[in-house]
Amino acid sequence: MTLNYDSTTDSLYIDLSSKPSSDSREISEGIVLDYDDEGNVTGIDIDNASNKVDLEKIVLNKVPAEVEQLSA
Repeated sequence: MTLNYDSTTDSLYIDLSSKPSSDSREISEGIVLDYDDEGNVTGIDIDNASNKVDLEKIVLNKVPAEVEQLSA
């Protein structure tokens, strides 16, 4: 899973899968879910993210994976 924030557009994309998306649906104003061919969610796109999500702090709790931090 990868979180990508673009400050120029104030959008946050949460990439949940390496599978390509084949469909997208807006589930709420400015929040779009991407789906693969099997109907699984592959990503979440959040417009105006700084108004919808706390971008100052990310907490991973009991995630069984390696955490990699990339600088902006």
